[in-house]
Amino acid sequence: MDELPLDQVRTLLAVVDEGTFDAAAAALHVTPSAVSQRVKALEQRTGRVLLMRTKPVRATESGQIVVRFARQLARLERDARAELGMAQAGGGPVRLPIAVNADSLATWFLPALTRVPQDPPVLFELHREDESHTTALLREGQVMAAVTSSPDPVAGCTVRRLGLARYLPVASPAFVARHLAGPEPEPEPEPAQALRRAPVIVFDRRDVLQDVFLRALTGDEDAGAGPLRHHVPTSEGFCDAVAAGLGWGLVPQPQAEPLLRSGELVLLVPGRPLDVPLYWQQWKLDSPALSLVAEVVAATAAEELLPGAAPQAPPGP
Repeated sequence: MDELPLDQVRTLLAVVDEGTFDAAAAALHVTPSAVSQRVKALEQRTGRVLLMRTKPVRATESGQIVVRFARQLARLERDARAELGMAQAGGGPVRLPIAVNADSLATWFLPALTRVPQDPPVLFELHREDESHTTALLREGQVMAAVTSSPDPVAGCTVRRLGLARYLPVASPAFVARHLAGPEPEPEPEPAQALRRAPVIVFDRRDVLQDVFLRALTGDEDAGAGPLRHHVPTSEGFCDAVAAGLGWGLVPQPQAEPLLRSGELVLLVPGRPLDVPLYWQQWKLDSPALSLVAEVVAATAAEELLPGAAPQAPPGP
């Protein structure tokens, strides 16, 4: 295949980032006709359809490859300018798009970012996504790095293990008395049976962590939480909903422990946490800023997450 003209590659990236041809034209200070011509020329050169002409515009699978190349090219150019003392001429601070799951954001990830030196400034563009789906953003070229539950590297990326995120099955004392305790003088029901009947909190419709916990508890691959599900799509809100007694759920250990000590939560099945392995994936790119962030994230994860190996488990939010 012929070489990819850089102006056409940058134009394709602008269209994807801005969402429309008109907005990309405004950002590039050219006419919409020029943007359209460049994209068409690039599609002819590659022999592939690179964009779906929707609103907003979306890259096709082939387009994602070009978008990823465009972002890597822009990153290398900015790093080269910085090393040559031309950072301001190159547009100012370094911008790093990173995908991370909500529970990591709410517990250990933001403190990690505060440890990244800010000379020169590094601007973080965080994309919140379930850790089982963050690699999709890497494939699409939307982010340069991701916290993920997948140990399998995305093409063009490296992967390193961060540690285990521990989740504890908890509920409020009032919820336990109302939904999980057997009526006097009958014996208390088996924990798994009671939990399957009781209302449960889930992050969203892709959150299967509570189902995975029950399968591990029972050894039954068909087991899962019942149909009484509250959807609470924030990590802090999830924890608050469990503490308020709306349902039971698996809460990250750093969030659960203070509430367990205060008596606002109780542990439902002592000695049966669920550990989810987390990994850091990033582009194979010689970028000083990205390498620095990776080292800081890995160091913080080593302090905050659990070490060791664990069986692979589908992740939570």
